[in-house]
Amino acid sequence: MNKKIGLKEKDCVLWLLWGAVVAVLAATMLFPLLRIFAELKAESFGTVFNSRKFLAVMGNSARSAFWGSLISVVLGYAFAYAVVVAGIPGARFFSMVPVLHLITPPFVGGLSFILLAGRQGFITKTILGLDVSLYGFWGLLVAQVLCFFPIAFFICAQNLGNMNGHFAESALSLGAGRLRIFFTVTLPLSLPGISASFLFILVSILSDFGNPLIVAGRYKVLAVEIYTQLTGWVDSSVSVVLGIVLLVPSVILFLVQAWLVKKYAVKTATVGGRFSSSDSVKSSLVARTLLFAVCTFLSLIVLAQFASIIAGSFQKLWGINTAFTLEHIKSVGHYAQALFNTISYALIGAALSTVLAFLAAFFVHRSSFPLKKTIDVLIQVPASIPGTFHGLAISLLAASLNFHNAKVLVITAISVGFIPFSYRIISSSMMQVRTTLDDAALSLGSTRTGICGTIIAPLCSEGILSSFIYTLSRGIGTVSAVIFLVSFDTPLASLKILNLAEQGDWGQAASLALVLTVLTFVILLAEKLLKRRFYEHNS
Repeated sequence: MNKKIGLKEKDCVLWLLWGAVVAVLAATMLFPLLRIFAELKAESFGTVFNSRKFLAVMGNSARSAFWGSLISVVLGYAFAYAVVVAGIPGARFFSMVPVLHLITPPFVGGLSFILLAGRQGFITKTILGLDVSLYGFWGLLVAQVLCFFPIAFFICAQNLGNMNGHFAESALSLGAGRLRIFFTVTLPLSLPGISASFLFILVSILSDFGNPLIVAGRYKVLAVEIYTQLTGWVDSSVSVVLGIVLLVPSVILFLVQAWLVKKYAVKTATVGGRFSSSDSVKSSLVARTLLFAVCTFLSLIVLAQFASIIAGSFQKLWGINTAFTLEHIKSVGHYAQALFNTISYALIGAALSTVLAFLAAFFVHRSSFPLKKTIDVLIQVPASIPGTFHGLAISLLAASLNFHNAKVLVITAISVGFIPFSYRIISSSMMQVRTTLDDAALSLGSTRTGICGTIIAPLCSEGILSSFIYTLSRGIGTVSAVIFLVSFDTPLASLKILNLAEQGDWGQAASLALVLTVLTFVILLAEKLLKRRFYEHNS
């Protein structure tokens, strides 16, 4: 049992760390939110809610978020069901496709969509011979569905994989048909995964910045309009009101998601086991054929997106002059500073985020320090706040303090923007370590600081590494959280790609996106090698 920690000399280091965690969370999450509300003006609410333009933007955001989330969940669940339950041919290959798509920078989907289905797109112009423009709602819908359906796949696949196959086998033995088993057994037990993925994707699409900026054209959404109002019209109050309009549904959806997870926790736990994919519960031949066709279609589109980025990097002028050239790849050297900034900021941000998440998890789950619940809430705040809104809040706080070091601000945004995931995975690893180890170490004369550094950290090393790699890979491609914070002296590769795409320079945009994608894959490969060495060392 953990003992109450007193202010003893041997615990001073830990108390200093606790103070640092509280101060950092307050400075990066609490104070920016308080500051942004100070920017509000009463007349700005009238400006926003009496304007047909802003009301249309709100409607656009709601429409694209709802339909994008719904279609993403339907496709993601079908993909997961085909791989986990139906037993389609090539299930192992198909399960890797969403992984490849999920780890690429988020704006790559929008860029590849233009290369494939834009006015000079490979599919629309070269293959079909059409002179059409898919900019707007339909283009944005397709881009966001392709970007976010892998998230639904992972959540639903985990849910289906943890399902006990004996329920389906029992229903089958009692004479129920496969279709009835699906609607009365499998689908009801899948509701936790379906609802969680729908709500998570809904929040993600509401805060999505890169895809709307590239694909939406004149179809404006809130995430982009917040940026436009602050940079184009220099109206911070209207920008804040729009941010609050975006924040309110995001917070509500986050709370609903947390409630649903808690509600279904007992039901999920009682299900237990792994799903059995025995021949008796596999889907019928017709169902497997249809599911195989869906997986093949989606996989071809995902692979075509990668192919378009590669091809666009080596074509003279996309859709017009397909002659091979190394000009675009060579031009990447012009953006060496942006690439260096992107990698270095992401590395520093990932390291800081991982350390902060580990310390916060320790104080919340392995100690009796004060403000445990406050720390637990504050560190998960970014999960319910759109990146654009949080970036705007940090920017306004920095401006009010006359602090203009863009490097520190960008690293701060990366550090705290993705920390909820790091916190959850480290907390999960930490809770698997028995508290009796703490008691044994204390009885042998160790301090809490020693326990934290020599027992818990090594035993949680896999979770720590996973959180670091996740934050690093997401930090490399981040857009919305840093769009308000960069300066001319601190260019980032992700923003350069967006600028090149807006200018119609598809070759350079594709080549820079290709380099970032390759770097992300290298990082993940390094993670796999490190984990393998870790397992070999501890086996």
